[in-house]
Amino acid sequence: MKIAHFALACTLSVTASQACAQLADYPNRPVRVVVGFAPGGAADTVARIMSDAFGKALKQPVVVENKPGAGSSIAADYVVKAAPDGYTVLIASPSSISINPALNPGLSYTAKDLKAVTKITTSPLVLAVSSKTEIKTVADLIKAAKANPDGLNYASSGNGSAPHLGAALFTLLTDTKMTHVPYRGGAPAIQSVMAGDTDLSFGTAPSVLSQVNSGKLRAIAVSTSEKSALVPNLPGMREAGLPDYNLEFWYGIFVPQNTPVPVVKKLYEAATYAMAQPEVKAALAREGTETSMSKSPEDFDKFLVEEDKFWVKLAKSASIAVK
Repeated sequence: MKIAHFALACTLSVTASQACAQLADYPNRPVRVVVGFAPGGAADTVARIMSDAFGKALKQPVVVENKPGAGSSIAADYVVKAAPDGYTVLIASPSSISINPALNPGLSYTAKDLKAVTKITTSPLVLAVSSKTEIKTVADLIKAAKANPDGLNYASSGNGSAPHLGAALFTLLTDTKMTHVPYRGGAPAIQSVMAGDTDLSFGTAPSVLSQVNSGKLRAIAVSTSEKSALVPNLPGMREAGLPDYNLEFWYGIFVPQNTPVPVVKKLYEAATYAMAQPEVKAALAREGTETSMSKSPEDFDKFLVEEDKFWVKLAKSASIAVK
């Protein structure tokens, strides 16, 4: 028995040593950053802007992989099921982390299946309308929506996404009705507004501003109550006539729940380095978003507790069903 115990102890010791060596060696191959929306949208833009600096900090290539659909739940489910080794990470928004798990009991994952690493960006949404409409102000939009209930169509990047919630909050506060048209990402949603297939979108700034600047879309306000320095030419909702409207949007990094703490720490440090680079900040600013890092993974966890309450309450108040 003593020999058997000694052999077991040696085996456990060897296994532990191997695990420690693997952690110390992390990462020793490329890291995948999974995005739950189509190429060209805000999440994809943020991921690609930060990827080079993120890879430089990790000393490994970073590959951005798009898995759009179901309000980014497909991507979240994919990462939840990935090996918890730090080689598959998720860039996610409130839709896949807070809203979808809370409102869709049919999902194969919950928010607890993902471990928070850090918030990386924050920005207002941009209320943009088709240039084919006569809508030029928020007051015009309210008037048009009241005159034709459910006659206006708004595009979003999916059920439960921030653009969906942005429009839902608008209809709640203005007592109007509009028809929701979900797409598989911000880029196709905005393309539908440009084509005139839909009338408007509360789009994420990176997916909207270049089209606004080229004259293909008409932006009429940002979703924060006050003006944003990121989009200084647009009024905030208070100035536009809706003082109770205030919505800000973020992206964060997540990994499978059982990812070792040392790996999470390395990812946090690499993200902190990447988002501090002047070229990354400048590129994000051009897209109407800014870096916004958590003080630590634990700090991001605390932030998410309050965020969950806000987004889920809004989704339930607007009677949003996520399927």
